[in-house]
Amino acid sequence: MKNNLFKKITDKSATVGIIGLGYVGLPLIIRFAEEKFKVIGFDIDTEKCRTLNSGESYIRHISAESIQIALENGFTATSSWEKISEVDCMLICVPTPLGLNNTPDLQYVHNTLQSICEFLKKGQLLILESTTYPGTTDEELVPVVENQGFQIGSDFFVGYSPEREDPGNSKYSTRTIPKVVSGITENCCELADTLYQSVVDRTVPVSSTRVAEMTKLLENIHRAVNIGLVNELKIVADKMGIDIFEVIKTAATKPFGFTPFYPGPGLGGHCIPIDPFYLTWKAKQFGVDTRFIELAGKININMPQWVIDKAEVGLIEKGKEMSGSKVLILGVAYKKNVDDFRESPSFELIRLLRGKKAQVAYHDFYIPKLHKTRKYDFDLQSVSLDTISTYDLVILATDHDKYDYEFLQTNAQIIVDTRGRLNNTLNNVIPA
Repeated sequence: MKNNLFKKITDKSATVGIIGLGYVGLPLIIRFAEEKFKVIGFDIDTEKCRTLNSGESYIRHISAESIQIALENGFTATSSWEKISEVDCMLICVPTPLGLNNTPDLQYVHNTLQSICEFLKKGQLLILESTTYPGTTDEELVPVVENQGFQIGSDFFVGYSPEREDPGNSKYSTRTIPKVVSGITENCCELADTLYQSVVDRTVPVSSTRVAEMTKLLENIHRAVNIGLVNELKIVADKMGIDIFEVIKTAATKPFGFTPFYPGPGLGGHCIPIDPFYLTWKAKQFGVDTRFIELAGKININMPQWVIDKAEVGLIEKGKEMSGSKVLILGVAYKKNVDDFRESPSFELIRLLRGKKAQVAYHDFYIPKLHKTRKYDFDLQSVSLDTISTYDLVILATDHDKYDYEFLQTNAQIIVDTRGRLNNTLNNVIPA
């Protein structure tokens, strides 16, 4: 069966199923369709399927044209799990959020496995792409497959390949980012490697799924810890009257031994604020306390409060109080130039401001309306920038390139800059 699937992948007659049509799944669909694979996309959201099947996109950096080309190459989106029996290779790209007390929440993985298990057949390849703790593929996917009577590595194949998407990054794409691949057995890894070699420039096979799972966590924990470091240094530098952004820029002139990371109002996105807790939770099962990782997490989580404290001092110096003040948040996306606000620190800023009785509004070019998230439920719509001068306080939370920063600092009464984009020598600019 391995040889038959290998042939179907190499001659591109294999049908690829992508489960989860979001920021990870959709770019994969486009890439496989570009290589002329027949692709079926699966999602429980029927509206997403309708949108894609009509040739439209719901993600800003993914064009409608690329969806239309995929459709022309045979792509279709569906909510019918029965079609799992029609695919040869399945990639699971569903969310892995945090539950209560920052514990892993694998409900989307579990629900997916429950939905597809009765439609699995011999000769298929199943790969998990969702970020998770080491051991998930062994502990969650393998039992489901074996309970269907399959022999992994012989008549069914299971692997893990962590997603490495970076929305809004024009330098790297799905094709050019090296792809880590792994399998439960050698045959599984070889087939997974062959599949991804068809659509990416470079694959990186590793010895086990646990290594691949740990690799993904290391990548994101590396960023979380270093961002925690510069966030702490930002507070120290602020007390000393030093511009931390100038310090980082200067340190980055060293051609070795230093990688620049930048502070902000907190962490956002579907990976960096969440993934470290997946490892800390798993580490506790082995009797290990990941103190360094957890400390960085606490620093990053507390940054929105530090921003609000700075803003409040700025208002007081102007003879105003936070209570009753009109406050405008600039940017609710978790990073610049994207339309994704998952885990955005802007939501915590809004919560803290409301707790101080401020009247809060926001502006974001790419997010016209807020909807309920894992932790927040704000009924707000983006307002016009034309009214910026009417706000007692403006907080630059997300530094979209589309903002006219000269206009902002000229027209705002007080503007708190959490991203180092403004001239902090101006009397109305507060670096935070």
